[in-house]
Amino acid sequence: MSENKQTRVLVTGAGGFIGHHLVTYLKNKGYWVRGVDLKYPEYTDVDADEFEILDLRKWDNCLQAMRGGIDEVYALAADMGGMGFITTHHAQILYNNALINLHTMEAARLHNVKRYLYTSSACIYPEYLQTDTNVKPLKEEDAYPAQPQDAYGWEKLLTEILAHYYQTDYSMETRIVRFHNIFGEYGTWEGGREKAPAAMCRKVATARLTGNPTVEIWGDGEQTRSFCHVDDCVEGIYRLMRSDYREPLNLGQDRMISINELADMVADAAGVGIEKKHVPGPQGVRGRNSDNTRLRQVLGWEPEISLEAGLKRTYDWIESQVKKKMGISEAQPEPAAD
Repeated sequence: MSENKQTRVLVTGAGGFIGHHLVTYLKNKGYWVRGVDLKYPEYTDVDADEFEILDLRKWDNCLQAMRGGIDEVYALAADMGGMGFITTHHAQILYNNALINLHTMEAARLHNVKRYLYTSSACIYPEYLQTDTNVKPLKEEDAYPAQPQDAYGWEKLLTEILAHYYQTDYSMETRIVRFHNIFGEYGTWEGGREKAPAAMCRKVATARLTGNPTVEIWGDGEQTRSFCHVDDCVEGIYRLMRSDYREPLNLGQDRMISINELADMVADAAGVGIEKKHVPGPQGVRGRNSDNTRLRQVLGWEPEISLEAGLKRTYDWIESQVKKKMGISEAQPEPAAD
């Protein structure tokens, strides 16, 4: 399916981290874009042709979002956050996201949307496959027998099934992408909903700017993950939407590192030495990595931005935010190096 400058696109969750990056990407491709969210982007201007504040848990709002001949939907709206949030808000996450997903997909069907991309998560993968730090990379077919991580994983898996049946029963072209730890600039970096890379960048920036080298890490820090920069993420989303592939597809880097290694990489990006302090806290599964075999086969592409390059860009931006919060101007002298 080729690009069409007349295509009208709806991005839900357009005020969020990945959503506002995707809006900008699609606008640069020449699409007409409507963004919908509970809030405007926090750190950037709105690039959408139209942006509406709508609560998509409510049926009438979903119908309003689809009005005017929307051709394609990128469904990113979700109540979500980092490990500290998703492990303590199970009922809220399952309730809110189920309403958002059920209403949005049905409204898209009623408005004859041609293509619908649902953003799922690596949290759908069974916990019994992720009990070791040296975990085997997760293939798409490993989702079953199902035992997702927490309510967040269950609601993502449920909506994958919903998208499958909307495709088979109603002939609506659906696409399903499973994100593996997306990070980057212009996203939540404090407050409890931030993901691990953003939290680590904030902690290291605070250590550097205050001269206190102590950085707290939940657990022993040996839990493993792979991390993908948001620019690669939106490129992959777009490529999947344009493809003819109808099954769930992993999207992430396949380079696995420990959280301790992540801390060291962020410290390198900051040019500062740190002292790790391991404290009790939610850690999620023991290990997780993406198998990108099918991603390469289906899209003829895989994420290209190195973890080091992505973390450097992310760290620099988050440090600038920490400086603002601390009242440090960019013109002030930098702290002395160790």
